[in-house]
Amino acid sequence: MRHTSPTGMARTTPLMSLSRVPWRDIQDSTGSAAAIPLLLNGIAWGDAETARSALEDLRKRICQYGFVVEQATAATVPFLWELAQLPHVTCRAGIIQLLKAIADARQWESTAAAYPKLLNHRENPVVWERAARQAVRARRGDLSRLMDDQDTKIARATTELARVLAE
Repeated sequence: MRHTSPTGMARTTPLMSLSRVPWRDIQDSTGSAAAIPLLLNGIAWGDAETARSALEDLRKRICQYGFVVEQATAATVPFLWELAQLPHVTCRAGIIQLLKAIADARQWESTAAAYPKLLNHRENPVVWERAARQAVRARRGDLSRLMDDQDTKIARATTELARVLAE
């Protein structure tokens, strides 16, 4: 779906490419990641309470405890970047904080350093963690736009994310 902005420029409706991800075939912390599109839509279009609740549920599914990423995390990150930039989304600072947590995640790598056999498993969570961090880094060009936001919570969260991405 495309809309025309007041300037006459066409823009794409948020989350249009959700259906391109095989959510049922990838895993989050609860099992199938099939619920992630519903949560992302709740964040995008819900009132403040609905969006906050959906973001919290999403956080538990893709970055459990704030540092354990899942297979579905990397696929979710581009949508988080998209939502963080939409002025009508009510929990943008929380989204940016989630991106920071994902960029900071090293739980599986730390575990694999102590238990290298973890790297031999068919489902390799170290690969998921690295892919998730790379997905956050891939959009770091969007940071400057977010740092200029008038909302101090968004600007502060973006500065913290930028600090992590600079490391």
